[in-house]
Amino acid sequence: MGYGSIGRRHIDNLSSFPDIEILVCTKRHYDSFLRKRRCKIFNSLGKSIKEKPDAAIISNVPSLHVKTAIKLANAGIHLFVEKPLSSSLLDVKTLLDVVKKRRLVTLMGCNFRFHPCIKKIKEIISANEIGRIISVHAENGSFLPSWHQYEQYENSYASRGDLGGGVVLTCIHEIDYLYWFFGGVKEVFSMTGKFSDLDIHAEDLSSVLLRFQNNIIAEVHLDYFQNPHVRSCKIIGTKGTIYWDLDINAVKVYNTKKKKWIEKLKLKNYDYNMMYLEEITHFLKCVTTKAKTINSVEEGTKILEIALAVKKSSKIKKAVTLA
Repeated sequence: MGYGSIGRRHIDNLSSFPDIEILVCTKRHYDSFLRKRRCKIFNSLGKSIKEKPDAAIISNVPSLHVKTAIKLANAGIHLFVEKPLSSSLLDVKTLLDVVKKRRLVTLMGCNFRFHPCIKKIKEIISANEIGRIISVHAENGSFLPSWHQYEQYENSYASRGDLGGGVVLTCIHEIDYLYWFFGGVKEVFSMTGKFSDLDIHAEDLSSVLLRFQNNIIAEVHLDYFQNPHVRSCKIIGTKGTIYWDLDINAVKVYNTKKKKWIEKLKLKNYDYNMMYLEEITHFLKCVTTKAKTINSVEEGTKILEIALAVKKSSKIKKAVTLA
């Protein structure tokens, strides 16, 4: 459902699997890309559902994710929902109820959970290598106009708050992987808004403080205007520090006793499509075996609640407490 950049990527990856029939629901024309991958194209969700697909990938604009998902879930179709789950909590409970009732397999499209560096960091944390974790600094800054060369950035959903865009929801990966590392968030404070000269109708900067239930404090910086791009994460504990830099695709740990950095992982010529392939492979395996995925819609709801609290905190100029 949806044939934008991420929908196109999923189609391309799915076409490499044997014995899979791909149905594409879009208002766009049947082009050479879809033809080469032998896709069937439909211009309405109802017509697509009549084909009785086993599973659906929801990759239309975020503001329509839940509405689309409910229709598919009511038809008993397993769900892969691209991040974020939605741009509000409207009808999310209805979706969760249908998913539970129909016993559907669901996965949120947060591909960084499948990145080798993020997986390595989780492994290091689980092994308690740096002791009790005290604080975190995560940053994701990039230049929105350079994201997709084939479209004007002003017209993208990421530029429009009404479609569920804006830097908080579009760049929700940092919130997602930190939740995966540390669990629930207790308190949120942020300064978020439109600060740059970009021609967009959504926030382009968010400086966030998160207090997790286990009292870990995370500073998260998200922006749409940084050039060159940067993506990194530093996790500081009582026995050392973990540092990851996406540019060099490396994870290292500083050992306070040995007083030196130890490289834990270094990827050479990493193909970024691999994490998307692993993600869709995981989903298909879980659909086949009826197993729970690494990041269900229930979990996606919790991440969405944190992101919405980020936006609310900035609006009311106060910290927001989460249950």
